Amino acid sequence: MPSSDGSLLAAVGLERSFGHIRVLRGIDLRVGPGDALVVVGPNGAGKTTLLRVLAGLTRPSAGEVWVLGKRLDRSTPETRRPIGFVSHQSMLYDDLTIAENISLAARLYGLADPRAKAARALESAGLAERGSARPRQLSRGLLQRAAIARALVHEPRLLLLDEPFTGLDAPAAERLRELLQERKQRGLGLLLVSHHLDEAWNLATHVAVLGGGRWLLDEAKNGPLAEFIPRYRALAHG
Repeated sequence: MPSSDGSLLAAVGLERSFGHIRVLRGIDLRVGPGDALVVVGPNGAGKTTLLRVLAGLTRPSAGEVWVLGKRLDRSTPETRRPIGFVSHQSMLYDDLTIAENISLAARLYGLADPRAKAARALESAGLAERGSARPRQLSRGLLQRAAIARALVHEPRLLLLDEPFTGLDAPAAERLRELLQERKQRGLGLLLVSHHLDEAWNLATHVAVLGGGRWLLDEAKNGPLAEFIPRYRALAHG
């Protein structure tokens, strides 16, 4: 994948099998600066596996992933450095405060002045007053925002999110959308997996439907959600 392509993230021919079960089948994708690819599909479609492969946490059985024009290599941390990853788990330590958790992440990324970087990430996430709290003291919405602050502390160019709106009430979901929209406008690339298109539709620049480990649809977003829903249902449940 040539660096002149301009992609933040590209994948070519991704396959992933667990024993005889093929979970991903020939996935190609591209995410550029300011893009937000929203991936939807029924349970068991392979969405979480796709994210883990793209994050460098799971090795593909075939195909390649490219980040900022360099092939992703699990054994070379520098190729994963441009990625921020938000999974179902917060990846925060319960025995540390939120500020300590994010400062630790900053140190692990080798950032100068990790405490200042953590404070900036907390402020950006609207958590400046919550830094002394521990994860178990936060609501689901605040915990999700803390997880995203952790994922963004090293200023990644690409953010991968697995069901980021799960468990959030309406105000918390809207605050999260605002945070992601702001970062997207600054050139961050997003790839977001969701079960609920209504939560992510306004963020999306592209939408893809995954079913049986392969793309059933992959296109630029065009038109309102109400027009897309019947197409999605026909693809996902047809």
